[in-house]
Amino acid sequence: MADQKIFAGPRIRRIRLAKGLTQTAMAEGLGISPSYLNLIERNQRPLTVQLILKLASVYKVDPHELQGEARGSISALKEVFGDPLLAGELPGDQELIELAEAAPNASAAMIKLFRAYREQAERLSDLNELLAREGRATALSGARLPIDEVHEIFERRPNHFAALEEEAEAFTSVLSPGDDLFGALKAWLKREYGIVVKVLPVATMPNWRRRYDRHSQRLFLSERLSPFDQLREVAMEACLIRMTVAVAGEIQALKLGTDEAGRLARFELGSYAAHALMMPYQSFHAAAVRARYDIDVLRSRFGVSFEQAANRLTTLQRPGASGVPFFMLEVDNAGNCFRKAGGQGFPQSRFGGGCPKLPVHAAFALPGQILVEAVEMPDGAEFLCIARTLEGPQGSFSERPRRTALLLGCDIGFRDEIVYGAGLPASAKTGQGAATAIGPACRLCERIGCLARAEPPVTRPLGLDEMVTGLSAFDFQ
Repeated sequence: MADQKIFAGPRIRRIRLAKGLTQTAMAEGLGISPSYLNLIERNQRPLTVQLILKLASVYKVDPHELQGEARGSISALKEVFGDPLLAGELPGDQELIELAEAAPNASAAMIKLFRAYREQAERLSDLNELLAREGRATALSGARLPIDEVHEIFERRPNHFAALEEEAEAFTSVLSPGDDLFGALKAWLKREYGIVVKVLPVATMPNWRRRYDRHSQRLFLSERLSPFDQLREVAMEACLIRMTVAVAGEIQALKLGTDEAGRLARFELGSYAAHALMMPYQSFHAAAVRARYDIDVLRSRFGVSFEQAANRLTTLQRPGASGVPFFMLEVDNAGNCFRKAGGQGFPQSRFGGGCPKLPVHAAFALPGQILVEAVEMPDGAEFLCIARTLEGPQGSFSERPRRTALLLGCDIGFRDEIVYGAGLPASAKTGQGAATAIGPACRLCERIGCLARAEPPVTRPLGLDEMVTGLSAFDFQ
């Protein structure tokens, strides 16, 4: 305590006011001058050890209460000011500390108000989804970050960009890559723009996947990345250079609200273009049909990863040469969903994707294995789902690897066209049941007696019957 300066002015002031003392009276009890106490209360002087001991003996103040009293609310205040509505008002840490210490009751009230606001925003979002499922679209929306805007737009539209597909085909003709696209891209970047591609060790690039140094004209890749991811990073850089006009046109067509959203959309479109270059549309579509959409066959044939091949399957929606309309979502083992896409737009109103009974969550118990399952929505709609874990960039020995799970789905009516249809039970193949009963999300699902329910539905009141309890953790009427 002697080595640490403690500034606790607001707390001393609250103690004094709670005891009904003037500064003169309290200063007399502590054996200091009123002017010195005034400086302490304004945080212009720290508390000394002698003063802390005097406070403890005279006013029965616990010395620990004078240190870090407001720390618990500072993280909550950071959450408040992290909301998109207050994105331009984010204060520094010191300002948050001053707010929490000078006005703890007001800070607590602000936190409660924010949590109530967030709960109402979630309910508003749930109501919006319920109305959309009934065909009554609304303009209801809460404050959103740019990344939320981009994700929503990409999820609501078909995952096919015709202009980028055409540019990728023209780029392939220029490259003539043969069996070495990585080498062809490196040679093109060097020849056309003087850009040299180098793979650097983890110690040199501890926090980056890719970094382009404009001054030295070098594109650095991390050795953490698999060969497939290294290829995608180089392809993405090359596509964003060559397809600048086409990408800008697609961004303009999306009608985004902010420059930041446009920058994020450019990154997404760059990744799309890279996949189109790595897996040219015509040859990939023909191979997918012949292989009955076997992802492992496709990944081997085109030299890509499981995730890249699965992602490409959601884009096969060219008029006159379309494939099975797959949709996709990716989650981590905490249940956070951070990517959705679909050939005809992610079927949010029909499928949802927030049910804990989906096989994508069970995939974490069987890493590397493909799970095939038929699922049924409350309205009777059925989908064929394929789930598998994905391994992220390689870390050091002491780091826990990043693992996510991918779900690829389509309407059950396409089961005979897909190799994975053979993995369904016989009853599911004939459309006679055996599908797992799921819902769009717990807050929007009214299935009774669901063992996996995590929240009560917003459309029903909770059942508070002391004489009867159901199987679900949240009984409702």
